[in-house]
Amino acid sequence: MIDRCDVLSEGDIAFLQKVEHALNILADLSRSDVLMYASFSSGQAAVVAQARPHSIAPVHIGSLLGRIVTSAEQPLVLRTLERGRASQGNLALMTSESPIVQKVYPIRNAEEKVIGALSIETNLLEHERHRRRSRIFQHALRLLQQMVLRGELEGVQNLSPFGEHDGIIVIDEQKRIQYMSGIATNLYRKIGYVESLIGKPISGLKTADDHLASMAIEQRCCIEQEVQEGNRIWIKKAIPLALWGGGPAHRRFLAWPTRDSRPPYQVILTIHDETEARFRERELRIKSALIQEVHHRVKNNLQTIVALLRMSARRASSEETRLALQEGINRIMSVAVIHEFLSHQESQVINIREVSQRIISQMRQGVLDPEKQIRLDLKGPNVYLPARQATACAMVINELLQNAVEHGYERRSGGTVLVQLTDEGDGVTITVQDDGVGLPADFDRGQAESLGLQIVQTLVEQDLRGHFELKGGNGVRAVVSFPKLIGGDEIWNEPE
Repeated sequence: MIDRCDVLSEGDIAFLQKVEHALNILADLSRSDVLMYASFSSGQAAVVAQARPHSIAPVHIGSLLGRIVTSAEQPLVLRTLERGRASQGNLALMTSESPIVQKVYPIRNAEEKVIGALSIETNLLEHERHRRRSRIFQHALRLLQQMVLRGELEGVQNLSPFGEHDGIIVIDEQKRIQYMSGIATNLYRKIGYVESLIGKPISGLKTADDHLASMAIEQRCCIEQEVQEGNRIWIKKAIPLALWGGGPAHRRFLAWPTRDSRPPYQVILTIHDETEARFRERELRIKSALIQEVHHRVKNNLQTIVALLRMSARRASSEETRLALQEGINRIMSVAVIHEFLSHQESQVINIREVSQRIISQMRQGVLDPEKQIRLDLKGPNVYLPARQATACAMVINELLQNAVEHGYERRSGGTVLVQLTDEGDGVTITVQDDGVGLPADFDRGQAESLGLQIVQTLVEQDLRGHFELKGGNGVRAVVSFPKLIGGDEIWNEPE
């Protein structure tokens, strides 16, 4: 959005983009919405950047990027852009029941020209809470705001968000702890530091704090690391705060010629306890691995049953018995396909197109008469369904294919059977079309004795809660349609 400002030079745009990178961490630590404005035309300004806090409910629910405001709507913003002085007041919003405290600061380029305005907006309750917080923290937050306004905060684009349950520590230029939030105090008690740490050097702690603070100061940029502290897993951020700053004369320290010319630094250290999240993640991985192993064993057991049935089919004394056993084998294999997919993936959502392709391959190997030229085709997009619906679909497709192959080409030398998948958003349609002999003239599905059709009818109506119909004409067209519903009204779509 910033690069669309025609009134700004390329250097000014680059400077504002650098400021923009730091808005997220500023919004999180300030517990405020942060908006960046640039002059749009005479008497108007545009929102060119926006950051909403993760540590508190934001003041603005939606995006305001690109919004044009006038002096009547944002008097403090326009005044700051015109006069170059910070201002504070209350902002009335239609979406907020309580007043909003607004502080607006000018953003100046290297020539001290005002090129933008930064509006920090906080609800009145949070503003009053902040006024009662430690002055040391308030001072550190002001230093952070100044560094953001001067575009001096480096490495912020690599920081993860700061949450409402994260702790804060302020370390002074002598690397002594000057402030600890209540959350930070409780976190350190979990690793054995029950006494107050205020005033103590971080070098005396058996933690990574001294190393992180030193890295942030040496590299003059924000650092984030995952560390193991006792039995806890913490994600720590170190944000260096230069104690010198202001106009162009103070910006020289960005390219300090000697070590002695560096300004003194404070460091804001934030702590996020990741222990419970990692524990839950590990538990989920273990559970997923166990479930996958169960599916693998079920698949193996089904394949063992199939092997036994095949032995029985080979020894069958009648063709009718052999065909019945082969139909049972195909049904079991269609279910085994689902368990095979689930044994190789963590997700319980299955691509029914891949399942259909596997069933077609099994049909080609075990059912098709080699003396007949019957072609099996598959068309349609990927359709993702939960395991329960996918299992029912696998059996339905198997039965419809088997029925088409066995009955459609008894008196023909070959043809084509097409499986067509259609994803209709909230529902799915599966069509199995053959160009065989078609339905008998007196065919009545309700009176049909075909076990396969009875299985399809039951699965579609009871498991899939859908509709099944057979249509004659040039061959037979079987159409199954059902909603993508499971466990109430949850709709499963393709995963991102």
